[in-house]
Parts: sequence; C-alpha cells; structure tokens
Amino acid sequence: MSEALRKEIKSALNKVSQAFDGLGDFTTFSALSLATIIKKPSAGTMIPICFRVGVQSVPVVAITGMFIGMVMAIQVYSQFQSLGMATQIGQIINISVIKELGPVLAATMLAGRIGSSMAAELATMRVTEQVDALICLGVNPLHYLVLPRVLACVLLIPILTVLANFMGVFGGSVVCTEIFKVDPYHYWQNSRGHIQVWDLSVGLIKPIFFGAAISLISCHRGMNSRAGAEGVGKAATSAFVWSFMSILVLDFFLALLFNNLHQAIWPDNSIKTFGPK
Repeated sequence: MSEALRKEIKSALNKVSQAFDGLGDFTTFSALSLATIIKKPSAGTMIPICFRVGVQSVPVVAITGMFIGMVMAIQVYSQFQSLGMATQIGQIINISVIKELGPVLAATMLAGRIGSSMAAELATMRVTEQVDALICLGVNPLHYLVLPRVLACVLLIPILTVLANFMGVFGGSVVCTEIFKVDPYHYWQNSRGHIQVWDLSVGLIKPIFFGAAISLISCHRGMNSRAGAEGVGKAATSAFVWSFMSILVLDFFLALLFNNLHQAIWPDNSIKTFGPK
C-alpha cells in the first residue's frame, strides 16, 4: 500500500471519527439543554424571543405559503384538465400543502431566518465572552440562552406552519377558481371530501420536530463557534445548512413512520374526513 493511499485512508477515518464526536457532542448538548426545563425560563426572557420567532416571521411564512399553493396549482392544472378532472385539483393541492410542502418549506424559510440569527447571536456572545460572564455570575447559559429559544421554536413554528398551510390552500384556490375558472363549489366540495383529520395531525406534528431540530442545531453551532468574525459567519452558515439537512432527514423518517401508523391503525382508510367523498 502506497504512502499516499495510507494518508487518504487515515484522513477519511479521521473525518468519520470527527463526525461521530460531533454527533455525540450535539446529543450531550441537547440533553443538557432540555434537562434545564425543570426550571421554567422567565417571561422577560421568553417574550422577546417569541416575538422575534413568531410575530416577525409572519410575513415571510405567509408569502411562502401562498406562493407554494399558487405554483402547485399552476403545475398540476394542465394534467388534471387533460383527464377531465379539473374540479378534483383541490385534493392534491391541499393535501400536498398541508402534509408536506407547507411544513417543510415553512421550516426551511424559518431555518434561514431564525436559525442563522440564533447562531450568529450566540456566537457573538461567545466570542465577546458574554457566555463566560454568565457562568461567572452563576447563571446556567443553557437555561438562560438555549432553552427559551428551543421552547419558542417548538411552540411557535407549528403555529406558523398553520398559517403557511392556510395561505397555501388559499393561494391554490385563487389560481384555480379565478385564473383557470374551476367551479368554486365543486372545488371546495372535492377538497373537503378528501382531507382527513390524520392529514391535519401530520401537518401539525412535523413542525414540532422541525422546530426542535432548528433551535438545537442553531444554538449548538452558536455556542461552539470559533473566535473572530469568521467564526460567527461560519456558525450562522453551518446552522442553516445542518438545520436544512435535518429537516429533510426528519421529514423522510416521519413520513415513513406516519404512513406505517396510518396503515396499522386504519387499514381500510376509514378515518374521518371533513366532507363527503
């Protein structure tokens, strides 16, 4: 075996080892952060964070959701029309938005807006030794800095996803009924008849996991950033990249889990819908 090949193998093994070390460090960080929930954070800490995560994210989430539905309607209308099923188009638009596109794309936008901001903010506090000052004052930085951000994301991202879903359904209906002149009555009747309680539940449960992943990853990258402006920038960038990757991975496994649960609990697909099929 040549010396160059040995170096390549050694380098690859070192990268794998570093990846496992990083995963272990993140797991420990997450466990310690969540363990601090036994002492609830103060309202003075939570309210500003909830305002930034929730209220200030409303415009970007609403616009994202609306255009998701509008683009979806434009893309699928011609196929449904060619089959003589134009009035059935609301089914695929609404289910796709509520179960997949709304939660995933809303979480992606929030990962870019909230995740990067959290990582940069905490990285700056780390670099300027504000975190060390909290420790010297006897304040647990995980409880004071990390936990409020995790709780805000877990609580508010599902609510923001509901807004994105609503705007997506609304945008799709506007395109279909106003631009493509689909009969509104049949559009909504067919849509209601195929949206299940299960679909809404899945669309609400996924954002809880996405919110936890975004906040924990972003806080971890911020709290472990390197010194200097470059370290802050890398923390913000890596927070978004890893948050986005985690959203995709979680979406796959959650979709697989929910599909298997649905088949096990309702094998005849007898779950309640919101209208006649």
